[in-house]
Amino acid sequence: MAEKEKFLMYKGKPLVRKDDTIYYGDMRDPFVIMMQILSKKDFKGYDLASKISIRLLSTDPNASAKEKVVKVSEKKGFFAAMDIAEIWLERALRDAKGE
Repeated sequence: MAEKEKFLMYKGKPLVRKDDTIYYGDMRDPFVIMMQILSKKDFKGYDLASKISIRLLSTDPNASAKEKVVKVSEKKGFFAAMDIAEIWLERALRDAKGE
């Protein structure tokens, strides 16, 4: 039996990064966030994300690729992107539950 994979969590939701793409949220929920790092800048030898594309995506397997994209934005810096991502995801999940 395989050990359950552990993810980095942010505000109770998984945060998974593969190269320059970051997913925030649980894929079993109706919505997740996808962030793509579009540009980086050097800061004391570290690459910091300077421009990030944010997408609120539906996880409905029957939706077309176009229908899956619910909202799109671009932000400067990772923390500004995470602020918007968290707000969008919380609102979408709340609305999906009918609250």
